[in-house]
Amino acid sequence: MEKIVISTDKAPGAIGPYSQGIKIGELVYTSGQIPVDPATGNVSSDVKEQTRQSLNNIKAILEAAGTTIDKVVKTTVFIKDMNDFANINEVYAEFFTQPYPSRSCVEVARLPKDVKIEIEVIALA
Repeated sequence: MEKIVISTDKAPGAIGPYSQGIKIGELVYTSGQIPVDPATGNVSSDVKEQTRQSLNNIKAILEAAGTTIDKVVKTTVFIKDMNDFANINEVYAEFFTQPYPSRSCVEVARLPKDVKIEIEVIALA
């Protein structure tokens, strides 16, 4: 199967040797998205806004791949502080409806640009 690189200026560009997303067969894999606003390069200090921006970046990559956030089957959420879990879930529920994708959520010591959250997904193409 051929790997197809997914790229859009509606999400932050890669800051290393990786692609925003890869489509292979009937699946799309996004790289972890941190909450950088692609238009301004800014990052909010609020965890809810950071969650919303990370998910909007994912949404843009999925749309560039020809799919939608409704087709997400798996998410991985990396958070800096597990005490933010409830606030993150509140925003997460704005983007995903039942049946919810499967999910892993882990607290990590540090994320790029010292953000509070990073999210990656796998979606049906």
